[in-house]
Amino acid sequence: MSRFLSPEWIARAAAAAAASAELARATAEVRLVVQQVVTGTPHGEVRYVVSIDNGRTELRPGDEPSADVTFSLDWDTAVALATGGTSAEDAFTTGRLQLAGDVGALLRHGRALVDLDAVFAELRASTTY
Repeated sequence: MSRFLSPEWIARAAAAAAASAELARATAEVRLVVQQVVTGTPHGEVRYVVSIDNGRTELRPGDEPSADVTFSLDWDTAVALATGGTSAEDAFTTGRLQLAGDVGALLRHGRALVDLDAVFAELRASTTY
């Protein structure tokens, strides 16, 4: 078990994304860089980047100033999204999730993020929140 958004959890998420042949096929023609900023976590502020480049998905801690889109949210919202307690749409429309950057890129490649989320099902089952 790893704690949500801990360095160990980010490493496990990165390994799952990199190893998924299904994700590689689903994102074969996608180029998208998404940064996520989560405030108020037990680990302080957590920033990580998901980079999808024509079938290769990399997830790493840190900042990416040239990210296409940045999601900013607090710990409670991140946990609710990860555990199915809320949807991204609901979090966005209620102001708990903020977006910055090229929202059009997000809309064009939203399916890639849905496919990425599916890769993390096993990880979620072994995560503590």
